[in-house]
Amino acid sequence: MKKIFNLLLCFFPFITLNAQINEIGVFLGGSNFVGDVGSTTYINPDKLAFGILYKWNKSPRHSYRFSYTQSTVSGNDRDSEETGRNRRGYSFDNTIKELSAGLEFNFFDFNLHDYHPKITPYIYSGLSYFMYDKLYVTGGQTKKDKNGGSIAIPMTLGIKSNITPHLILGAEVGARYTFTDDIDGSNPSSGNLKPLHFGNLNNNDWYVFSGVTLTYTFGQKPCYCAE
Repeated sequence: MKKIFNLLLCFFPFITLNAQINEIGVFLGGSNFVGDVGSTTYINPDKLAFGILYKWNKSPRHSYRFSYTQSTVSGNDRDSEETGRNRRGYSFDNTIKELSAGLEFNFFDFNLHDYHPKITPYIYSGLSYFMYDKLYVTGGQTKKDKNGGSIAIPMTLGIKSNITPHLILGAEVGARYTFTDDIDGSNPSSGNLKPLHFGNLNNNDWYVFSGVTLTYTFGQKPCYCAE
């Protein structure tokens, strides 16, 4: 009976702590905007982006991920290869402050209890809430209407590897499809500003974060019991 009790005590941490390996770290990279003003290149980081992130690794294949990322996004029609935009000459700057939560899935097993070098591609998606300035354009000048917030869907593709027993280095590109169209001022949401809209009103704005992550892993290893 005592041997069975000891075995259960050893097994219980395995099934709990094995699922509670944590990661905390930083993101550093760049951002770019895709909308009705500026370049239409989807991956073209031109502004500094930085943030923090936390992961709870539920299994070697998936983890719950939470992050805060901040960056300036901008657009200038002079940088566009489209003749109409280039001649129009609008420009803007905005600040994105994003909170995101979702699920990260590894293509290969990424067991943090195994300290041997390993590498895996991964994808991440979930839901983001971001704060920004609602803009509008009048007389060729971009102006602020009011502070705003909206929802976005992150779609991230990356690759990562454990460079030490407790450090994981990753590189990723994450596009955000937003549920708003006034980050660049092309479709102001205030009723009295509606006549000032321009561009394609059927497409919402996108912003993209590209960069590297460095996370530190911590948490107890599972208990393996000898027979």
